[in-house]
Amino acid sequence: MRLSKRGEYGLRAMITLAEYTQKSGSPAMMQIKEISEHEQISAKFLEQILLTLKNAGLLHSKMGVGGGYYLSKPASEITLGQIFRVLDGPIAPIKCVSQMAYEPCDCPDEATCGLRLVMSDVRNAIADILDNTSLADVTKRQSAIRKKLHLN
Repeated sequence: MRLSKRGEYGLRAMITLAEYTQKSGSPAMMQIKEISEHEQISAKFLEQILLTLKNAGLLHSKMGVGGGYYLSKPASEITLGQIFRVLDGPIAPIKCVSQMAYEPCDCPDEATCGLRLVMSDVRNAIADILDNTSLADVTKRQSAIRKKLHLN
């Protein structure tokens, strides 16, 4: 399990869309160019990432003048875990603890393997955080920190 640049950029783009939606009070539509400039991400690379997220049902798009991408559902209903899995695959650090892409390992006794037991705990802890953190949670946290920093 590793957060790739593709995963990182996708998460950042989705957080940006959620943030703009929060500010406007309705689903915010943004063009690739706007997101790209805001997050300093290559527009061509971002286009591929957003298309993947759209095909997974996490984004919608509108073509033409005034078009762009927007969240397919409220930010409170989209978790970081969903986005991560779409872009980077299973969360498990080793395949024998994956719940989505399980593969047996080479160890002599998988049921009592110490490494597998620890990596299962790691997988569960990471999945718990990602699956219980929505885009709305992230934008609220971001806003709170920004307010605090600007008050001091």
